[in-house]
Amino acid sequence: MENLVKAAAAAAEKAYAPYSGFRVGAALFFEDGTTITGCNVENISYSLTICAERVALTRAIVEHGSEPRIVAIAVTNLNGAASPPCGACLQMLSEFVTPDTVVSFPAESGRIEKLFRELLPFAFVDWREEDHARR
Repeated sequence: MENLVKAAAAAAEKAYAPYSGFRVGAALFFEDGTTITGCNVENISYSLTICAERVALTRAIVEHGSEPRIVAIAVTNLNGAASPPCGACLQMLSEFVTPDTVVSFPAESGRIEKLFRELLPFAFVDWREEDHARR
């Protein structure tokens, strides 16, 4: 996890955050050993801003397709503030995680690790599928 946090911090250095100054990086570690990073990209129209976690996820899909499963996620920021993944990011990531994916992020009490399913216990799922094993 330490290397994943370092990769997330390196990604945060590249964040485009001229409006909030809140620079976030995320690193996704896949079951095949691949690590993909992303950083937040702001827009003057705040609702068009994209979080680091979703940037990393879209990069991963472009570079490796949608089959590899995420086994660990690290989120960090350069502001020393708590920053767990937001609900939108968790929902997007939910289709690509394993049942035991670990998420590491800065909290008020320091860096913590939680299982993904603890952070988003009621993710939207495809009601047409009987097997929701990806969560």
